[in-house]
Amino acid sequence: MVGLASIGFGVTLFVGFLYAAVVSKLLPPYENRILAAIQNDWYYCLLVPLTLPVIIVAVYLRWLSMKMFKHA
Repeated sequence: MVGLASIGFGVTLFVGFLYAAVVSKLLPPYENRILAAIQNDWYYCLLVPLTLPVIIVAVYLRWLSMKMFKHA
């Protein structure tokens, strides 16, 4: 049950970030203040794609530190 809840939570977050980053920019301007703020925000639009290079660097540094630890 916990696994299914985690998958559901992950899918919900993915859809929310996809809406904030891509879909909201393609729609016409909103009257609602909250939706207009999401549409005019560029932070999360750029943050989500830029996490991939940071994750790659973090995984490489973890691998490198484990190799140094094993062979020291």
